[in-house]
Amino acid sequence: MKPRTSPAAATGQVRIIGGKWRNTKLPVPLAPGLRPSSDRVRETLFNWLMPRLGGARVLDLFAGSGALGLEAISRGAAQATLVERDAALARQLRESVAKLGAQGQVEVVQADALHWLAQRPSGLADIVFIDPPFGDGLWDAALAGLGPHLAADAWLYLESPAGQTLRLPPGWLLHREGGTREVGFALYRRAAATLSPDQNA
Repeated sequence: MKPRTSPAAATGQVRIIGGKWRNTKLPVPLAPGLRPSSDRVRETLFNWLMPRLGGARVLDLFAGSGALGLEAISRGAAQATLVERDAALARQLRESVAKLGAQGQVEVVQADALHWLAQRPSGLADIVFIDPPFGDGLWDAALAGLGPHLAADAWLYLESPAGQTLRLPPGWLLHREGGTREVGFALYRRAAATLSPDQNA
């Protein structure tokens, strides 16, 4: 996507790749720093998450296109909060949620993610996606403010530029990781989280 295109001037799209909305294409305003997770990366991530998605409460902290949060709902998550500071992106997210008939499951919050984290949590998330604009360097600040918003056995997904090392707070265990030429991605679980032996294989 062209990084300097006005959101009002052009529109891209994102495709939901699995679940009840499989192959649904949703419009996304083109905005500086917007970089939806690729189909390949999302397919890998949601294969990892499959045992945890049913009934999960999801937090997509830098929602952007909504690709991660909406994919989670499509594949069986119960509720998602999509936090996005850009007004045009938040407006399009609300329109996409309405198109999908998911208003009862998905809340779109137009807010700065770090300011939102500093507020009293309205609920506890089972799965959190952190995939911020790469140029803003927001991973450490987001991780530092996340604790009060997490369920005891929460799972955490991080996406960052290829080759970048992220330092997590104590109490997180790496579950799976992968990468492409452009990005690195990893799924972590809180130390309290448990899976059956076959799910850990």
